[in-house]
Amino acid sequence: MSIDHKISEALIEWNDLMNGSTPAVFIGDATCGRSAGSMDVIDAFRSEIEKKNINCNVVEVGCIGMCYLEPIVMVYQPGAPLVCYSKIDSKEAVGLVDSHLLNNRINNEKLIGVIGGDSQNKLPRLSSIPVMKPQVRLVLQNCGLIDPNNLNHYIANKGYSGVRKALGMMPGEVIEEIRNSGLRGRGGAGFPTWRKWLFCREAKGEKKYLICNADEGDPGAFMNRSLLEGDPHSLIEGMIIAGFAIGAGTGYIYCRAEYPLALVRLRIAIEKAEENNLLGDNILGSGFNFKIKIKEGAGAFVCGEETALIASIEGGRGMPRPRPPFPAIAGLWHNPTIINNVETLASVARIMQNDAEWFSKYGTEKSKGTKTFALVGKVKNTGLIEVPLGISLREIIFDIGGGVPNGKTFKAVQTGGPSGGCIPAGLLDIKVDYDSLAQAGTIMGSGGLVVMDEDTCMVDVARYFLDFAQKESCGKCTPCRLGTKQMLDILEDITSGKGTIEDLELLESLGNGIKKGSLCGLGQTAPNPVLTTLMYFRNEYEDHIIHKKCSAKVCRELMYFDILTEKCTGCHICYKACPVKAISGTPKEIHAIDQTLCIKCGVCLDKCPEKFNAIECYPGKLS
Repeated sequence: MSIDHKISEALIEWNDLMNGSTPAVFIGDATCGRSAGSMDVIDAFRSEIEKKNINCNVVEVGCIGMCYLEPIVMVYQPGAPLVCYSKIDSKEAVGLVDSHLLNNRINNEKLIGVIGGDSQNKLPRLSSIPVMKPQVRLVLQNCGLIDPNNLNHYIANKGYSGVRKALGMMPGEVIEEIRNSGLRGRGGAGFPTWRKWLFCREAKGEKKYLICNADEGDPGAFMNRSLLEGDPHSLIEGMIIAGFAIGAGTGYIYCRAEYPLALVRLRIAIEKAEENNLLGDNILGSGFNFKIKIKEGAGAFVCGEETALIASIEGGRGMPRPRPPFPAIAGLWHNPTIINNVETLASVARIMQNDAEWFSKYGTEKSKGTKTFALVGKVKNTGLIEVPLGISLREIIFDIGGGVPNGKTFKAVQTGGPSGGCIPAGLLDIKVDYDSLAQAGTIMGSGGLVVMDEDTCMVDVARYFLDFAQKESCGKCTPCRLGTKQMLDILEDITSGKGTIEDLELLESLGNGIKKGSLCGLGQTAPNPVLTTLMYFRNEYEDHIIHKKCSAKVCRELMYFDILTEKCTGCHICYKACPVKAISGTPKEIHAIDQTLCIKCGVCLDKCPEKFNAIECYPGKLS
């Protein structure tokens, strides 16, 4: 079948689904949806639809971004807008078949909003609700709306038109188009994509390779995973365009094995693209050959670094190599190689489907376009978002994220994962772009945003991220191997009440030395969480050291549990629950805690009945 016939077929199928005479149910079935029970919901819909003998399409889609509302179900009735429901379980799925599909009654209790069409009932539009209104969905435009396993759905929404356009141009013209768009690498460093491609294009070598870094090892990050699960063809299209631009005939997707659903959908997408001459030999009759292979990673954080990733693909241990030469000159098997991440390549597909001007009208002068973020932590609306670069942190956390739950106070936000830093409340109005974040001492990274509230200990946060980076270090270079271990030892002393004020100067000295002396990006950025918390939250370090106090009541060895004599009724519950028998007392008499035996586990506090509240936890030992 020719590509023109395929496009015609795709448009007919899509129009029948979205505007036809048959009802349809779309169910979010990405990892977040599945963890919330979407597979049971799908089964319930299909079973009830069959039982009631209803002609209805049931479509599995990716995550639309509102992970906190999964499982999300969207119902289409002919002539009406697409109605979105949140947190639907199996029982409610059966109810929706009867109420909405059969009787066209909307469940207002579960309603999020509507997509498209005129709403006769004045229902809220999805694009106008707070979590969606500030967003600009370029990369994520298909996620949650199309079946990721259906090639026709992708083609009907401009899919592979970017490849057709690129193959009608010269490689240099494609690179120039990416240059005009202002696209910078979305993997963390923000290096201009076009410049990287040009280095490789001009490099000498019989073979050239393209690698997609889909390793995504940052704690709390899931941008790449969500895109792969919801719209895998956008990555494949971007890789074909990039391969054509740099002169590569083979591409690798390096994806961690912990992403099983993403891998399944990637393999299906590659197979469908090959069957339709969109991938493989002589793509669309252009004479250009390009094949994609998948390499499953074992989950090593260091393999997110370019040269370590290359070593892993080659079959070696994932350890960085000295640079130069850079991969664009000598990479995979010593051939010129480009490594871009998932979002960068998906952005390439969008740019070529439209044009450079369309993309560059978003963002700032030096940071063009949009960026996806995984918004997690102490924030009401957790999930995946896409916003124009240049938006403020305040808008992301409070307008989109809904602010901090339970009436707590915002304290900080971690950007860039273990390689990034912690930004305090005083900098909430900072612009989220490459240069502004760098000036604040952090990085954008691949897009993780971890929100923290007043109950977060910033010293413990620094210890946690440094512990992660230290364990993930490959150990090849001394500054990273030994330096991060020494910094971690100091932080553990501070959080256990054994630190000294001189430790703070030593932490800063070690951190700056590790940044300058480490071989790769892991070591060069590992001290960032420590250095930024020392910069913005030094008072918390001093509290731990001088006053032996953790105001957030997180550092266990500094906490002090006591029984309030005026509230204790001798119910004996805490006595029975204490794992080390540190509590003494007989029933109906006031109890006491032996501080020499107490292990600060907090079980007594958890078990004490709310009506008594006789256990008190103090941030430090009472004077």
